[in-house]
Amino acid sequence: MSDRSQFQAELEKLVASHALHGSESLCKLLRYLGKQAIDHPGVPVKEYQIATELYGRQADFDPQLDSMVRVQAGRLRAKLAEYYNTEGATDRVVVELPKGSYAVAFHERTTAIAAHGNGAGAAAWANNPVESPASVAQGRYLVTGLSLALVLALAVAGWLWAHRATEASGRGSAPESAALAPIRIFWNGVVTGPEEPWVIFSNAQFVGAPTFGMRYYDAARDGKTPILDHYTGVGEVLGVHNLDLAFQALHRSLRVKRGSLFSLDDAKNNDLIFIGSPGENLTLLDIPSTKEFVFRRVVEGARAGNMEIVNVRPSGGEPPGYMASPSNVQMVEDYAVVALVRGINPEHWELILAGTTTIGTQAAVEYVTRENYVSELLKKMNVTQPSELKPFEAVLQVKVARGVPVESSIVAIRVLK
Repeated sequence: MSDRSQFQAELEKLVASHALHGSESLCKLLRYLGKQAIDHPGVPVKEYQIATELYGRQADFDPQLDSMVRVQAGRLRAKLAEYYNTEGATDRVVVELPKGSYAVAFHERTTAIAAHGNGAGAAAWANNPVESPASVAQGRYLVTGLSLALVLALAVAGWLWAHRATEASGRGSAPESAALAPIRIFWNGVVTGPEEPWVIFSNAQFVGAPTFGMRYYDAARDGKTPILDHYTGVGEVLGVHNLDLAFQALHRSLRVKRGSLFSLDDAKNNDLIFIGSPGENLTLLDIPSTKEFVFRRVVEGARAGNMEIVNVRPSGGEPPGYMASPSNVQMVEDYAVVALVRGINPEHWELILAGTTTIGTQAAVEYVTRENYVSELLKKMNVTQPSELKPFEAVLQVKVARGVPVESSIVAIRVLK
């Protein structure tokens, strides 16, 4: 097979398939790699080339620091395998993205040729010498057996495809759909975008070393001391895990990046989910953030160094600020902000999930990924459908036991205009 139009038709069939439905970024990658294979056959495609030409990364893109291209390629391979195991089980032409390569390959599937009884397989049967009755009978049994196997395979593939289509429309049983309803309403604006949102988790700047102790970097004190920016808290780790589970239930995907690798280009072109406060997720200092409930580090007094949530305009007896239990006693209480605001590009959302400590951050993520909590949030804002959800900022009070958030509740909320 060497017809350019046929290659292009196979790519478009994949893009329109159920397996790739809703994965705009993967379709874009497939089209790009397919075009490279058609226009420049035999020429390898580099990771750097994909990152800069397709995803708009800057010229200083370093594949060792940003695995986005490898992650997307791995997801595309999985989707291609899913397609050819279900709705594309009888396709004559197979499109592959071999592991360790970004060069798309097109090839004919020999089993499909044999099943259709044409091509090289038919020629081999026609040129066979005269056979004995026994061998003819044996051949007939073989053909019958293969035909039955093919029919069974097609039936199974059809059932799987229909079952997946049913899942796509109904998403399982009624109880599951009912439980997911609040989650779908809250996340609708993010999960229906053309690209998967970026999850940006905090990784504060430290100096020192794990072997003899680390502390937060202080520009005035530490000068040009080497900075460690590859650590994060347990709350951030568990938060990413909870988000991933929630998006799996919504049949969507996430892209994850640590804060120090975040760029303003990411902010302009994507929906963003920030995990961690501006005290550690420093990228929040460079973009539109909260205005009603603002994080600041206490600079003097007994709580110096602790993070506080400042209530800019207290109302109805609300306190002027919120702080976790003192650091010199066992933590029993923390506070967190959950805020949905418009980004630098108003067409995109920013969701900020941040506690005054890493435990509060974990609680903030749990609040927007658990049905009971999301239902409570939507009820407070009188939201019953996605179109009614407006930007907001809220403060959570988090009860903590043995370092784990056990209960969260809204103590202040502002619905923004």
